[in-house]
Amino acid sequence: MIIKPHLEEFRIYLKLERGLSQNSVDAYLNDVSKLMQYMEFLNLKSTVREINQDELQAFLGWLQEFGIPANTQARIISGLKAYFGFLLLEKLIPEDPAQMLEAPKFRRKLPDVLSIYEIDELISSIDVSTAEGMRNKAMMEVLYGCGLRVSELINLKISDINILAEFIKVTGKGNKERIIPIGSTALKLISIYISEIRVHVKIKKGNEDFLFLNRLGTKLSRISVFTMIKALANKTGLKKNISPHTLRHSFATHLVEGGADLRAIQEMLGHSNITTTEIYTHLDRDYLRGIITQYHPRN
Repeated sequence: MIIKPHLEEFRIYLKLERGLSQNSVDAYLNDVSKLMQYMEFLNLKSTVREINQDELQAFLGWLQEFGIPANTQARIISGLKAYFGFLLLEKLIPEDPAQMLEAPKFRRKLPDVLSIYEIDELISSIDVSTAEGMRNKAMMEVLYGCGLRVSELINLKISDINILAEFIKVTGKGNKERIIPIGSTALKLISIYISEIRVHVKIKKGNEDFLFLNRLGTKLSRISVFTMIKALANKTGLKKNISPHTLRHSFATHLVEGGADLRAIQEMLGHSNITTTEIYTHLDRDYLRGIITQYHPRN
């Protein structure tokens, strides 16, 4: 058993000084507990002061042998660095054995995207002779044309739409607002939906400003949008596993393919960090590589 791991002091440090959420604190403590269990299992050391870098590297190798994914290993390393950094700060250890630990290299999974043709097929397959179909077509144009998250779509309000300036105001993660251009096709469909379809819906109190409503006169749920897109995929024979978020990924990818500035895409998607947006440059490279493989005479 490791003597004096100082986990309670570490917990207080994370909570009060680092200001981490309870979930993050629990994750860090769990990461350190894994190390303690490993050390105890092998009966390696009796105090945290005696743990060295070689043993930490052996611990990471042990995790790898157990098939722990690279991204989970990276998170555990982050937890260990925070822990030993705290011990050093409090002068509970003479030096930091985790300082030189490196996170494993792993390739971030690229999201599925649809081609422009597949997007057109989905939207064209919607039966606009029905009230629900007219609403769904307007929704699809907004979802793809503005690159919205499904939560942003279902919470979009009529008062958020500036028809003259052709912009919409969107409230994203963390209640952050952003302004996104909206195309004339989407605006036209919204106008038709409001004047010819929505006007006949008996709207329940509190839902008057939400743009897209269900038959009961309340705002849509995430699952209803998901179900609608799955039904369209089945109708068109699309074999890809898609969701509302696939349209957002496709929006960003098509902009990158068209040469749009990455900062502008970041702003429209509402990413707080541009590294999140940079994944679409990888998608674009894969797309170009596929074109070369398919059409270049030497391939």
